[in-house]
Amino acid sequence: MKCDRKTMNRLKRAQGQMNGILKMMEDERSCEDIVTQLRATRSSIDKIIALITTENLMQTIESVQPLERKDSIDAALKLLIDSK
Repeated sequence: MKCDRKTMNRLKRAQGQMNGILKMMEDERSCEDIVTQLRATRSSIDKIIALITTENLMQTIESVQPLERKDSIDAALKLLIDSK
């Protein structure tokens, strides 16, 4: 699957958030601060998952032959639902 640059940049920002959280832990920041940043990172990653699975669904709809389309769409939707 081909991902666009915006999606990859989102993932790089999430990676930066994770690095920041590790630094917070090393600096012995409060549990509340760390958990807040972990939640923000989780939200960011959930958005990336939604974007990627939506793009996968769109590519499936556009590229699969009509006879195979239902199974392919079902698989793409299952991926989307299982990511929650």
